[in-house]
Amino acid sequence: MSNPHDRVPNPMGPQPAQPPQGDWRWQHPTASVPAGAPVGTPAAAAPQADRPDPWAATRPFQPVPQAQPHPAPAAPRRRTGLVVTSVVAAALLGGAAGFGGGALAGTLQPQAQSQSQSATQDAGTTGETVADPQTIADVAAAAGPSVVTVQASSQAGSGEGSGVAVAAGGYIVTNNHVVTLDGQAADASITVETSDGRLLAAEIVGTDPVVDLAVIKVDADLPVVTFASSDDVRVGDTAIAIGAPLGLSNSVTDGIVSAVDRGLRIAGSAAPEGDEQQSEQSPFGFWQENGAQAAQEAISIPVVQTDASINPGNSGGALLNASGQLVGVNVAIASMGQGESAGSIGIGFAIESSLVQRVVEELIGSGEATHGLLGATVSDVTDASVGTVGAQIRELSEGGAAEAAGLQPGDVITAVDGAPVTNAIDATAQVRAHAAGATVTIAYQRDGQEAEAEVTLGGL
Repeated sequence: MSNPHDRVPNPMGPQPAQPPQGDWRWQHPTASVPAGAPVGTPAAAAPQADRPDPWAATRPFQPVPQAQPHPAPAAPRRRTGLVVTSVVAAALLGGAAGFGGGALAGTLQPQAQSQSQSATQDAGTTGETVADPQTIADVAAAAGPSVVTVQASSQAGSGEGSGVAVAAGGYIVTNNHVVTLDGQAADASITVETSDGRLLAAEIVGTDPVVDLAVIKVDADLPVVTFASSDDVRVGDTAIAIGAPLGLSNSVTDGIVSAVDRGLRIAGSAAPEGDEQQSEQSPFGFWQENGAQAAQEAISIPVVQTDASINPGNSGGALLNASGQLVGVNVAIASMGQGESAGSIGIGFAIESSLVQRVVEELIGSGEATHGLLGATVSDVTDASVGTVGAQIRELSEGGAAEAAGLQPGDVITAVDGAPVTNAIDATAQVRAHAAGATVTIAYQRDGQEAEAEVTLGGL
């Protein structure tokens, strides 16, 4: 995409008018600098066969969210699939026109070297769960040293995001779109800046474009965070984001968990292979200056929604709970409008921690991660006579996992291993969250009757 956010408006100056309320878009909170479904489809789209989620295109990144006040008490867990038509990657921050934060980067030239007076400036080094949390500052002090700034550069351009130390030996998780410069480079040079100002060369251990995650490694011991169980995350829980928005390393914002069990459909960020080239017209692949969306593939991922402020540069950073545990890895935000009018509307997304943990373990162990395949074509339920939302099976792949489990065309999938499914995107995201070969419980409705089936997933 030729990122419509070629500059970031001065927050102290006059602010441009916002577009009409209905004109909202999803964007990745990443800022870069260019050098020069299967199971599930979006609402109102035609059904798609269950085949590997295409991720050859890049992720849109570039959020400028505002911190939101704490809403009322938690609501029940409920999943709603979202089609990302304009998601800003929270990860990369660059200094050239064509990417969010570009103009501002001139003012914040040091980017990662620029240290803000955040709650983590004098952070400790334990990186452990906070035993008796009292304030946001306690969590920031404990977890801050585990969050790093990730800088990527190649002939395709350069960018900056965030990362989180998650395993002993210098292993750091970040977004795939950070290390591939939003899908533009397969050989980017990676540098990590720690919270105490050390610059370390990093190598890529493995990438997983299917869910926009990557693991990199530095030759240093960093304090690591602990993972929260996604099943324990509740709407209304405290949410604390730490990262390098707009190049401001060690920045801390807070809010709440706004929703859980979301299925989110966003642009992919697989690095080009061989002589494959991305479109020069849309080098960062999400939408173009004139508002037209560039042709791109998409992926569906399970996310936690938060109103904690997430901005370009936050991609790959930590979303933590009140105990300092990792709830998710920040990946995208929703934004109103485009160009100078784009910015946060208090809707950010982080990849669920349980998925992150599984993928990290697989990438460290073998350099590759696996994902489940149901073997079915599904679509949203639009007929009120069906009586429930969900993902309705249209076709089955011969010999696929769904057929082997006894599922039939017309069945409406309402949950995958307890995670609610309200549409096709949800179904795709939940199936992808499981490893190939995993056995999951599919709740479905057939002819008005509820039932369950044990399904051993195929491999993507």
